[in-house]
Amino acid sequence: MKSQKTLTQQTFVCPWWLIYSFDNPLRRLVQKPERILHELVRPGSRCLDVGCGFGYFTIPLAKLAGPSGSVTAVDLQEKMLAGLRRRAERDQLLSRIRVHRADTSGLHVDGVFDFALAFWMLHEVPDQEAMLAEICGALKPGGKLLLAEPKVHVNAFSFHRTVACAETVGFKRDREPRISFSRSLVMVKADPTAS
Repeated sequence: MKSQKTLTQQTFVCPWWLIYSFDNPLRRLVQKPERILHELVRPGSRCLDVGCGFGYFTIPLAKLAGPSGSVTAVDLQEKMLAGLRRRAERDQLLSRIRVHRADTSGLHVDGVFDFALAFWMLHEVPDQEAMLAEICGALKPGGKLLLAEPKVHVNAFSFHRTVACAETVGFKRDREPRISFSRSLVMVKADPTAS
């Protein structure tokens, strides 16, 4: 049996070409980004999309945040970010989107965010606690994180373990939205000044 450390350090980063299998028009039939995000993002929101891929959620985030808001879209792979840039230019939203390439040591993002999205990507991260701590550190107190993982890759026990990591670094549970094919939870960054 593998040790706990070995299990949490395994990783598989989705190759850029595989994104076409789940980032396509058919996905909109079961996962409509606007419906998933509309209660979490307001005009003027500063958003962080971690593991943005080609921008399936980044583009709707930019539309919901409006001209006074912004989205920092982060990915490890330049080909993912290039695909996002093309989509953002086509939709005339590139002025609202900051495209940022992370590396294996972390996100390295600047700014303070109102909302963060980690959709179907955290299971690919070897050190989930460190990633969640970095996301938590980037959010303002009271900022929200939508954490969603694919049921096909992440069982209930593994998701519970990820949520426990999030609570360890400063998040608390808010609500559990129903998202097709996903285990999901909205979490809030605890405000250390609140009593």
